Amino acid sequence: MSRRVAVLGTGQTHHVTKRTDVSMAGMIREAIDRALIDSGLTMADIDAVVVGKAPDLFEGVMMPELFLADSIGATGKPMLRVHTAGSVGASTGIVAANMVQGGVYGRVLAVAWEKQSESNAMWALSNPVPFTMPVGAGAGGYFAPHVRSYIHKSGAPTHIGAMVAVKDRRAGARNPMAHLHQPDITVESVMKSQMLWDPIRFDETCPSSDGACAIVLGDEDAAAKSPGQVAWVHATAMRTEPLAYSGRDQVSPQAGRDAAAALWKQAGITDPFTEIDAAEIYVPFSWFEPMWLENLGFAAEHEGWKLTEAGETAPDGRLPVNPSGGVLCSNPIGASGMIRIAESARQVMGRAEDHQVDGARKAFGHAYGGGSQYFSMWVVGSEKP
Repeated sequence: MSRRVAVLGTGQTHHVTKRTDVSMAGMIREAIDRALIDSGLTMADIDAVVVGKAPDLFEGVMMPELFLADSIGATGKPMLRVHTAGSVGASTGIVAANMVQGGVYGRVLAVAWEKQSESNAMWALSNPVPFTMPVGAGAGGYFAPHVRSYIHKSGAPTHIGAMVAVKDRRAGARNPMAHLHQPDITVESVMKSQMLWDPIRFDETCPSSDGACAIVLGDEDAAAKSPGQVAWVHATAMRTEPLAYSGRDQVSPQAGRDAAAALWKQAGITDPFTEIDAAEIYVPFSWFEPMWLENLGFAAEHEGWKLTEAGETAPDGRLPVNPSGGVLCSNPIGASGMIRIAESARQVMGRAEDHQVDGARKAFGHAYGGGSQYFSMWVVGSEKP
């Protein structure tokens, strides 16, 4: 029988363009120490460590887990590395949760990170000519045609992406850990920003960040001893599909739909739009908000943009999406997915400070990776499932 598992504490670094003041190990340790303080535990209380990061080329350091064991406190403990491309942060947290659920360990530390300033993720994601067109640089070059397809099929107005960017950047201005703080951003300023990959503009894209995130998960005994409110894990789901196959829907991938359906079923949720109080959705380019709202079952096909336009996904809307500012405000790639699940946990723990959603009792965390082919997500709540 699966055991109950709870988030006992979370910790993040301040996400910035370059962390020249610390090494990779030092940056990761900052997040770990903050998560331990938040949980009221020390490394001596931790039974196992799960680490996760995006492809090694994103930092130019191969297999960093080989030299990090001592600095992150994993010496003498089981340590496992998880890798599922951009969704790895969420996958890492879910693997740690599964360890506790399975009764293997009582308290597990999960940590994910990225020090993008030490390499170049855009070109690490680019296949060289002649294998791809010279304009297909980075993730934006890959995803822009999918966004264009969504706009064409759904009939979404061209300002929707700008509306998402404004909402998330203004929300991020209330989050002291966020990389970008733009409280004065407007739809007009976003629409005037440089077109990078048609139809994706400069201000509709995520930044390149250095940062780390850590969470501590524990069983019921650990939760009972926690000094503060915990976030109970109600459901987890991960699904994968190939990068390319005949008839693949890259606007609304099957793996995302399947993962969401399994998640809602496990959590006992029949209408996620009305039953989820806050959602942290992986939106690296602003147009992905309406796309994922449909893929995840929050909105009907071709209707996601209408929720955005009506203000339903604003911090004071019926479904606050990315009250932390989301990936559009902070993007240490390997950690971005863990930040989503950590922020969802913070909401139901009542620890989200100035970006707290009033009355949040059930929250959703989500990440995707690769060519929209790896999906990881969970539901957490303030009460035991």
